[in-house]
Amino acid sequence: MRIRTLTLTAASGAALLATAQLPASASGRPQPPPLEGSVRAADLLAKVSSCAQISKGKYRTDQGAPAAVPVCGKHGAVFWKADMDIDCDGQRTDSCNEDTDPWFQPDTAFHQSDGKPLRSDTLPYVVVPAVSGTWDYKAAGIQGGGVVAVIHGDQVLYAVVGDTGPKAVIGEASYAAAEALGINPDPATGGTGPGVTYILFRNSKVSPIESHDAAVSLGERLAKEFLQSN
Repeated sequence: MRIRTLTLTAASGAALLATAQLPASASGRPQPPPLEGSVRAADLLAKVSSCAQISKGKYRTDQGAPAAVPVCGKHGAVFWKADMDIDCDGQRTDSCNEDTDPWFQPDTAFHQSDGKPLRSDTLPYVVVPAVSGTWDYKAAGIQGGGVVAVIHGDQVLYAVVGDTGPKAVIGEASYAAAEALGINPDPATGGTGPGVTYILFRNSKVSPIESHDAAVSLGERLAKEFLQSN
């Protein structure tokens, strides 16, 4: 779980920001496809252009940043617009471990069907803020394995709710989610600034949670229903 501070971000400087937003081809990773399924990013974004706030307060994108991000409600979903920090917790791998991630934790809030923690470098997942007086994701119909449409630029990625984070911070996803969107997935220096939209579909659940194919199939159906009902 990454808890980035403004001090760290500022110290990294413009060079870090440029690295975090390099296109995938420039960093040696294959360029991701612009879509998963047939629902366009522009169509989803048009439905979340305004916010009916359901959280009792707002969240920070990093420790020390102003609290400026509300959780918003729509028919069948909740959403927020934030940055993307990298969560590399869960199973130890070559990409995610104590050496690559200063904030590494060998567990995730939600587990695979075999009981093991999730694997951040292969499973696209999103981190939700832990339950607090600001917002209770459980009361909003969001659960582990719930489907999330993550939008960055013209790309749509279907992910699952896979971990919980700090009570006051929002905007975090797994190594695999960042990589699929062409965002630098390095847990120490990666991520990207504002411009990421997270749409979480209420009362949805992928089974098994570790199946990305199942997330895409269910996500595509729920995204189409979301467009029709909002």
